[in-house]
Amino acid sequence: MRATKNSWLVGVDLGGTNVRAGLVRNGKIAALHTRKISSRAKQEVVVKEVCETIAAVLTPGVRGIGIGVPSRVDRGVVYSVNNIPSWRAVPLQKILKRRFGVPVFVNNDANCFALGELHYGAGRGYQNLVGLIVGTGLGAGVIINGRLYSGSNGGAGEIGAIAYRDRDFEHYCSGRVFPREYGLDGATLQQHTKGGDRQAQAMLAAFGDDFANVIMAVLYAYDPEIIVLGGSVSKAYPYFEKRMREKLKAFHFQNSLKKLVLARTRNPNIAVLAAAALCLDNP
Repeated sequence: MRATKNSWLVGVDLGGTNVRAGLVRNGKIAALHTRKISSRAKQEVVVKEVCETIAAVLTPGVRGIGIGVPSRVDRGVVYSVNNIPSWRAVPLQKILKRRFGVPVFVNNDANCFALGELHYGAGRGYQNLVGLIVGTGLGAGVIINGRLYSGSNGGAGEIGAIAYRDRDFEHYCSGRVFPREYGLDGATLQQHTKGGDRQAQAMLAAFGDDFANVIMAVLYAYDPEIIVLGGSVSKAYPYFEKRMREKLKAFHFQNSLKKLVLARTRNPNIAVLAAAALCLDNP
């Protein structure tokens, strides 16, 4: 029987240094467990830590486990996880299904984010959505007609890899740009900006010039009803929105742009909810 929002689900957010697991029902987290992972350890050590984190919140009656990872996933196999060198090709779906005996779904964290916003966040009520994670990297999850679209090989939404200027979008439109250009990370710049530092304000505002081209690429490719921004850089949106919207005047279809909803995620635990939402997108 297919899982529903009323089912008990487990959502797992795997990062490069931590793993979080939550027991989820009806968009609410009933239990949450977080721990650091031994990111430089052997593959089986990290897998064991992930399993222990899941076991800490698992309860009888759970109908599915969803896990979001910062890497490419194809047919339940996780490839080349950021900051976990030993995870080159891990059959995570098979391992977890054997360990816990319930359906398991694994996907890229950006794909999970889009599903999470569709079911539990700003995307509720929409059918065509793109979730953009703007942090250390730049990735997107694509929802078409209410379902996650991953493409033929799981690569749909890799917006950051699109050629742009002399490199790609991720080079210019992620958190990496700030230390490279200004010697400060995005969080520090935001702190300075809140304190009234005009130079920091100008640095964040300039991000909008390049980021407008990401938005236009998404619009030309997918024409969504709503784009939801997540990730650490999205917190600086109020500082670069004006410059971004000025550059968006170059978009060819202004009537479509007027209809577009641009929102930021509001739920600090959306990554856990988003992973659980994988269970709702699969039969």
